[in-house]
Amino acid sequence: MKKTLIVLALIIITLCIACLGFNYKKDYMPDTYYQVYLKEEILGVINSKKELEKYIDSQNEKYKKKFGVNKVYAPKGLVMKKIDTYEGKTTTIEKIYKMIAKKEPFTISGYEFNIKKDDQKTVTLYTLKQKMFEDAAKNTIKTFVGEEKYKSYIEKQQNEIETVGKKIENIYISENITVKKINIPVTETIYTNSSDLSKFLLFGTTLNQKNYTVKIGDTIEEVAFDNKISVEEFLISNPNFTSKNNLLFPGQIVTIGITDPKISVVMEEYEILDQTIQYSTEYQYDENKIKGDDDVIQVGSDGLLRVSQRVKYVNGTIDYVKPISKEELKPTINEIIVKGDKYIPNVGSTKNWLWPTSGGWTISSDYVYRINPITGGRELHAAIDVAGTGTGSPIYAVTNGVVSEAGYRYQDGNYVCINHNNGYYTCYAHMVRKNVNLGQTVARGSVIGYVGMTGWATGPHLHFEIWIGKPWYGGYRINPWTMYR
Repeated sequence: MKKTLIVLALIIITLCIACLGFNYKKDYMPDTYYQVYLKEEILGVINSKKELEKYIDSQNEKYKKKFGVNKVYAPKGLVMKKIDTYEGKTTTIEKIYKMIAKKEPFTISGYEFNIKKDDQKTVTLYTLKQKMFEDAAKNTIKTFVGEEKYKSYIEKQQNEIETVGKKIENIYISENITVKKINIPVTETIYTNSSDLSKFLLFGTTLNQKNYTVKIGDTIEEVAFDNKISVEEFLISNPNFTSKNNLLFPGQIVTIGITDPKISVVMEEYEILDQTIQYSTEYQYDENKIKGDDDVIQVGSDGLLRVSQRVKYVNGTIDYVKPISKEELKPTINEIIVKGDKYIPNVGSTKNWLWPTSGGWTISSDYVYRINPITGGRELHAAIDVAGTGTGSPIYAVTNGVVSEAGYRYQDGNYVCINHNNGYYTCYAHMVRKNVNLGQTVARGSVIGYVGMTGWATGPHLHFEIWIGKPWYGGYRINPWTMYR
């Protein structure tokens, strides 16, 4: 009996200890909560991280509808740190949400693209899907290269050059482009389709470009020039036109698209072409002949030159011409005129101007409005750039005159200007070396310098200007082609 009582007492004591221990553990073990921080500022303590995330998503249906997404996330910089504490005081999810909404924008899942340019500037774009940017970039390439040419290049279906023609050797985007998946603040410009992004990559804006109503007698070249865009930009903005020679009709609405490309589409092309070399007129002087008594002793005829070269285009504009070879198919025969009184007059003619370079040339930039390849600014290129004759090839005086300037300017490099004493001045820039001095009288056809790329130039070429009146001192530039047409 005594032994039974002892066992029973032990059982009761064990049960009491177990009950006391259980209550002790229950009363004194800490609970788990989450401290909410926004950019290192504490907003409060909540019970559940998932509950706040779910509430943020449920309260932002407008962003889901606007961007066509299924979920909205917390702002950048929002951190929820897990803590164990005996303090049971928490902040409501609704109050935390309101504090967040006042301080930072919520986010959605997408992609950030960074386009790093040569000048170290970076353009940042946001899209919902990575493929949107890829499609937009491809559309931009097609715009500058041409859809059919791009397709032939990609599918390796270009025709081989047999006699003359062109073949694309390479197409690429020159900028360094990086991409990463991130949560994007809803306040950023987020592209939801490749069409809008294509427009931005090409024009620098998604806004509609201005329109122009065609008037009687308008040509594509005139409309482009009067609206300070290039012919290429006109054709890009109006893809229904295929050439600057297409006809316009009165009342027709055309788009004046001012491009501001955010990527640089580079196309490297090899070409072989036959170029007509216009004959020039040589004058011989006979002191025994009366002034004004001129005789043609040799009739001139044009020559033909086969030229092969590599041409680098950036966004549809020639950036560099590298001559490969030249083959004379037919020699040029100059016209020879014997004039009375053998001397070099310092007054130039206003007719029959000599071309300022040797044969095999390419016009790399015309007298047009364009984006300056050096500064990136839009401006009138009030000259013609003659490329393709090669570094060190001769530059000729187009008619008689007196050298009015021969020096160096940071944008023009080595340059020469000639006063033709008939109201006209001509200027020749980017020379590798000058061959005349200030005040020197030069005859038509005199070598005044040699082609180079000094100053602001992306490749060797002659920058050729014609002025009426003194250059930079009251004069104004005209289209050089007016003296050759």
